[in-house]
Amino acid sequence: MTEILEVTALRPAPGLRAEDFVAANADINEYLKRRPGFQWRRIVLRGDGTILDIVCYDSIRHARSGAAGITGEMGDSPVHETIDHSSVDWQFTTVLQHVE
Repeated sequence: MTEILEVTALRPAPGLRAEDFVAANADINEYLKRRPGFQWRRIVLRGDGTILDIVCYDSIRHARSGAAGITGEMGDSPVHETIDHSSVDWQFTTVLQHVE
């Protein structure tokens, strides 16, 4: 099975913490659950304070569509105010190996 990961590295907006970013994602989580091809999401915190937001889809088409809706359909989500937008590094990656 194909897995496409949408991987976003970001830092919280000045004065905010990773927990603020996570809390502001409630509506985005509901949006993702409705998206075709959505499989799972993980938000992790690196030791340097960078947040990795990883969303898994079953195809690049579904990944691109889901990602477009984050800034389109979900453009008024409070999550956008919790992000230092100058820090965002966003990309799609293809999983080469999945071990359970």
